Amino acid sequence: MLLLLLLQVSASCFWLGRGEVVTSFERSCPQFFFRETPPNEALEPENPAWICQHYQNQYYFATLYDRNRRIPVYSAYLYQPASGTRPNTWLVEPQLMGPTYPKTMERERTLLNNFGVSLEQLSESQAVLQDYKNLTGLNRGHLNPSSQHPDSSSRTATFTLTNIVPQNEKLNGGAWNNYEQQTMMRRTQGCNTTYVVVGAVPGNNYIAKGRVNIPSYLWSSACCEVDTHHRRTWAVIAENDKNEVHLLTLGELEDMLTQLYGRKQISLFNSDCPRE
Repeated sequence: MLLLLLLQVSASCFWLGRGEVVTSFERSCPQFFFRETPPNEALEPENPAWICQHYQNQYYFATLYDRNRRIPVYSAYLYQPASGTRPNTWLVEPQLMGPTYPKTMERERTLLNNFGVSLEQLSESQAVLQDYKNLTGLNRGHLNPSSQHPDSSSRTATFTLTNIVPQNEKLNGGAWNNYEQQTMMRRTQGCNTTYVVVGAVPGNNYIAKGRVNIPSYLWSSACCEVDTHHRRTWAVIAENDKNEVHLLTLGELEDMLTQLYGRKQISLFNSDCPRE
């Protein structure tokens, strides 16, 4: 009886360790962070979930998710842009409901039809498609954009609602899009590998009857490895009610986020990424 109990505990620990919702990025998907160093705990929300974004048997990026506000705090990925079609399928994260659910992202209807999950049960753990319907002046804004990934699977993986915030539609289609498509391309010239962390600062307003927070700011930061001895960094921030993106140094962004969050000093990258 004791042996059976130990085997059950061991099996559950093995399942949890391999799950989509993990206990730490360092142990489960460190490859998306320069020197395997995620942002420090100063960004962690009250009720966090660490998600190694898993699709078709592969990890594609990492997201720190705010369960209470139902938005991501940040998503981290490698910059690998390529031409390709934009996906149109939206996915959700089953393991936010619990470790017994699939560790790979799924369509809402797949969970509802094949796993005996109710929409109410799913919506308790995360944002759902209904939350983003009938928006005025806002749309679904990616933190990790599909255009900065090299193939169909990696682009589809970004279309999870755990990587989405309510973003000002003019900003999303205007200055923010220009940064993603043009500024990033210029800035990454000569880079061997570029690590990116994109985030959202929570605001005071919500959509979907108070379910999903509308961020007050969106920000992006990058650490580019030119070679083993040289690195470059840059960052931007934008208020979510203005079509303006402000270019900053990495150090300036970290200081600004520290003020906005009102916590201890925020660090987004390993100390070998220059702050100036």
